[in-house]
Amino acid sequence: MQKDRGIFLKGVLGGAVLAALLGLLLALFVAYTGAYNIAASQDHSPFVRWLFSTTMQNSVAARADEVDAPTEFSETQIAAGAEHYKAMCQHCHAGPGVERAEWAQGLLPQPPHLVEEAAHWQPNEVFWLVKHGVRMSAMPAFGETHKDAELWDIAAFVKQLPGMTASEYAALGQQTGTHKH
Repeated sequence: MQKDRGIFLKGVLGGAVLAALLGLLLALFVAYTGAYNIAASQDHSPFVRWLFSTTMQNSVAARADEVDAPTEFSETQIAAGAEHYKAMCQHCHAGPGVERAEWAQGLLPQPPHLVEEAAHWQPNEVFWLVKHGVRMSAMPAFGETHKDAELWDIAAFVKQLPGMTASEYAALGQQTGTHKH
């Protein structure tokens, strides 16, 4: 009985090693032959889109858990965040009554329209995304060029986007004069 178990385990281990080698060979084949079209003018397959999206969401959630978000945001922070958002984020993510910039239509993956998507993210996750960016998505990391307080202002504003009207959006961010580059 013990001998049969050992043979079985060796077979399972051998099969796993063989499967890993075949997976590696397939990945190398795709990489070196150019078999996968990386053009931004053609969408990913549903599986690849799901894989990237699920990986990104779980990666952000795992890392943002280490970030302590403020318990509440002031109107001043939200207004300052609106100014930063309009200068740095609106081009890709749009806003209430404002569409993405024309050039952002060609990005793939398409940046999320935050009026709808912001409801699905916690403030610490929005902060983490803005600070660290997302690889191979055109989402830059603003942590190198902006203070954490400014990034929290952006997170505070982004969390206000769901349900915001176009006139409310237009009125915010005009009065602070805090965004300077």
